Amino acid sequence: MKKLHKNLLIGILTLLSSITYSQNLKEIKILFVVTSHDKLGDTDKKTGLWIEEFATPYYYLTDLGVNVDIVSPKGGLPPIDPKSTSPDFQTEATRRYYTDAKTQRKFSKTRKLSKVNHDDYDAVFYPGGHGPLWDLSKDKNSIQLIESFYNNNKPIAFVCHAPAALKNVKDRTGQPLVKGKKVTGFTNGEEAAVGLTNVVPFLIEDMLKQNGAIYKKGADWSSFAISDGLLISGQNPQSSLLVAQKLVEKIQKK
Repeated sequence: MKKLHKNLLIGILTLLSSITYSQNLKEIKILFVVTSHDKLGDTDKKTGLWIEEFATPYYYLTDLGVNVDIVSPKGGLPPIDPKSTSPDFQTEATRRYYTDAKTQRKFSKTRKLSKVNHDDYDAVFYPGGHGPLWDLSKDKNSIQLIESFYNNNKPIAFVCHAPAALKNVKDRTGQPLVKGKKVTGFTNGEEAAVGLTNVVPFLIEDMLKQNGAIYKKGADWSSFAISDGLLISGQNPQSSLLVAQKLVEKIQKK
């Protein structure tokens, strides 16, 4: 009988904890920052956001009750990398997005990055795609926003090529924010595999190392993410869910 009572108590406490967890997340607001850049270097091809890196984290977070807003440098409809819409790269989350008119409308009406403030959010998440290499890597509003989140003890998360947005971000002393921190991002090997080493303005792996980061990676195309203090990063599209999960864990521990 005592064992039964003990198990019942554990079950009740677990349920209450789950309810509290859900309620807490419903009070959380996360800002998604996506690219507005659609030209793939000097080629005649298009680029932009890798849709899976938006859809997977977005639905994971919103299904938990988290409030998500989306912004981009230019506002309006962000460009989606055409390659990310091919059948080979579809996932449960992307298929859900293509049938989700409400989220598509929200995505098509992103606010301008210059109009948002870290005060209104608990964390920021940057999905990737090659676009950020050209715009978010040097966007002054993005740089200031990341610094504001970090300096106010709020988590910052990036996946795949999105760490490009960290290229010119500084800490309070004027040093690169990533200096001395464990960070990951799209590997040189992965960039070579997609044939864009000589097309992109810089390689994520090289840039992070040059800025003094302790660059970490898993096997190419494996799910790999790392957290160092407030900074969370994922290696590739396969890592987008893991980054979102680590972001939630970080928020819950604050």
